[in-house]
Amino acid sequence: MRRIALDYTPAFEQTGGIGRYTRELTAALAAIDSSSSFRLFVAGAAKTQLPQPPAENFTWKPTRISAKWLARLWHRMGLRFPVEAFVGPVDLFHATDFVLPPTRTETRTLLTVHDLSFIRVPSTASPALKAYLDETVPRSVEAADHVLADSAATKSDLIDLYGTRADKITVLYSGVDSAFSQVSDPKELERMRVKYGLQQVSYLLSVGTLQPRKNYSRVIEALSEVRQMGQDLHYVVAGGSGWLEDEMRQTIERTEMNDCVHLLGLVEDRDLPALYSGARLLAMVSLYEGFGLPALEAMACGTPVVTSNLSSLPEVGGEAALLVDPYDTGAIRDAIVKLETDADRRAQLIQAGFLQVKRFSWMRAARQLRSIYDEMLSMRR
Repeated sequence: MRRIALDYTPAFEQTGGIGRYTRELTAALAAIDSSSSFRLFVAGAAKTQLPQPPAENFTWKPTRISAKWLARLWHRMGLRFPVEAFVGPVDLFHATDFVLPPTRTETRTLLTVHDLSFIRVPSTASPALKAYLDETVPRSVEAADHVLADSAATKSDLIDLYGTRADKITVLYSGVDSAFSQVSDPKELERMRVKYGLQQVSYLLSVGTLQPRKNYSRVIEALSEVRQMGQDLHYVVAGGSGWLEDEMRQTIERTEMNDCVHLLGLVEDRDLPALYSGARLLAMVSLYEGFGLPALEAMACGTPVVTSNLSSLPEVGGEAALLVDPYDTGAIRDAIVKLETDADRRAQLIQAGFLQVKRFSWMRAARQLRSIYDEMLSMRR
């Protein structure tokens, strides 16, 4: 039985983003592959903190050493003790979060790079994080036997910025969990509204960490102008605290939008379908995204999407979203107004969204990933 280890640490540490990617992909793999022995590596955890493995052929391999300390030991101090010290001998190690740990020479290595925002939009990353990623990511890409990119845009960035060979990179699209579907039950929608203080509020929604890359400040400025035009819309942001969020809070004060911007913090996964379904639209006008899963989740819930015309977002949105220049506040404003005043266009985007979502599936991603594992292991060193 072939032995494959995956870094499950992001799924343990993060609720959304890369954490969701790792959880969903692992669960889909468990559903389709019972012939491999999977070891799930988790930094900063004890076995007592972990649930039952997703299938009988999956085993937890935790260490109480935190991910931050492992990064210091492996990438700052240069200690070369291999990850197999924690997971045991394996045929392939899949690093799911940008950075490849030291491995034994005979172990095949697969690395997932979600985006290169720290290069494309450097002002949106903390100096310390950018310095770390600038040092470790290109080294990891070079060392890995193969690289997964979340989108064609990220693949292009890897080629353009690092000179990575195109044949070394495979695009693996994320999927949308079946839990994301349109919620029409009035009781469920009301439960969500009461829980988050959104009773009698018509709102547009953004989902993601509070950080400049998400471009929330321009959405707030655009919505302020929309409200001045007579549209009584509020802005709801579901996401945890992040880097430089004070800029957004200053924008709220400057535009006098305190009473109509609702910062919910981290939202439980079970509440997201109702939150999407209750929104007038999803605003995902990021300056850069490696993929942009909230756009698809919103479409699955019957919510029209306004998104950026940069990076991966045109791939995700396709013909089912309004694309805007994320640096143009007026364009964001006009798109909001368009979806509030043009019922035909709104209905068209909702129907197109249902079709667009069908292109993305975690099961499809897992089958593609398994075929990549197959190919890599057929070329054992």
